[in-house]
Amino acid sequence: MGVFNATARNLFVCLSFFLFLVSLTVPLRPVLAQSQKPAVSYEEKKRQANDIAVTVVVSGISCTCARFTEDIRNVVNDLGPDGVRVLPVLGVGGLQNLNDVLFLKNMDMAVVDEDNLRLLKKKDPVLYANIEQRVQYITKLYNSEFQVLARNDIKSYDDLKDKKVNFNLKDSQTEVTADTVFNTLNIPVQRSYYDNDEAMKRLMSGEISAMIILTGAPQVTFAKVKKEDGVHFLPLDQETLPNHQLHDLFANYLPAEITHEHYPNLIAEGTSVPTIANRALLVAYAWPENSPRYKRVAKFVDAFFSKIDQFNNPSRHPKWREVNLSADMPGWVRFKPAADWLATHRNQAVSANADSTLRQSSPELKLAFEKFMQNYASSSGGKTLSTSERELLFAKFMKILVEAKADQSAR
Repeated sequence: MGVFNATARNLFVCLSFFLFLVSLTVPLRPVLAQSQKPAVSYEEKKRQANDIAVTVVVSGISCTCARFTEDIRNVVNDLGPDGVRVLPVLGVGGLQNLNDVLFLKNMDMAVVDEDNLRLLKKKDPVLYANIEQRVQYITKLYNSEFQVLARNDIKSYDDLKDKKVNFNLKDSQTEVTADTVFNTLNIPVQRSYYDNDEAMKRLMSGEISAMIILTGAPQVTFAKVKKEDGVHFLPLDQETLPNHQLHDLFANYLPAEITHEHYPNLIAEGTSVPTIANRALLVAYAWPENSPRYKRVAKFVDAFFSKIDQFNNPSRHPKWREVNLSADMPGWVRFKPAADWLATHRNQAVSANADSTLRQSSPELKLAFEKFMQNYASSSGGKTLSTSERELLFAKFMKILVEAKADQSAR
């Protein structure tokens, strides 16, 4: 009997030890943790994340539009439950950006060029018959300069006849506009479609004679190049192309310049290279009014426009000086929340545009306006000007300036 009891005790001890070892392999779950519920459920967190997100299709990562969208994201983003989150999406560029907003699911906005609407309607009048009702512009952003970098043996566009010229990626905005330019000039070339880095390598090796980029200057690829590399920018104007009719080209595009300030290593100080430019626009899909996505984009517009003054500092892209919230785009329809905001905040928008004009003006004009302001302040007892008063004063200053120039010309 004693032996039996000893054996039973030994079995009990072994079993207890075994159960102890097993318990060590089971995750400990404190009673407190089991009783607590998450602050936000998975489904609620998912809903909140989607309720604040808006997408923006941009071109390549080196494009000015990508930098602009990054600036917008950095200023506008608010990840709170009632905030706005901007999600940039890398697209192809050109007409494809507009097509992406038009046809892809869950694409809210894109950066496109002003001529895209006209070119798509021309390409397929039936498919794009009412495109302006489905994709509408929020605001004009910046000007995209048409930049052609060529080897030094190429003196003008005429010298590119039958030569190898890179038109950037197929269907990119560069390719679309370059096609228009070379067809207008009636200059046949051997087209290639390399990305910017590959094209630059082939340009330096002499495999191609020129490469084209349409974007806001300065462009990062060109900014790395020096005059000693044996390349230069080709001018595009009537003086350098006297045997070509450029009227239609300048009817659809803006006259522009590539300057020393853009590319100090390529363009001598005090000189510039004439060219054309396209307006880059921020556009939105016209979601049904009061739908969730419509409300999201409307909230973005309010946040973006309300903080427009925060983009005008040295940490942002210099092209922000060209933004004009209230600029009208012929052929395009303004997205209603943007139009409503401008109607409600007219003085703020006009003041921002006036400041933008001054930032782009010559030092002499800025100095003249400041002196004009000082004289006005002295005559009015030095009172602080409101936004509307400053805008009226600026308009008066510009009117006086225009009248003075007209009188001088008449003499």
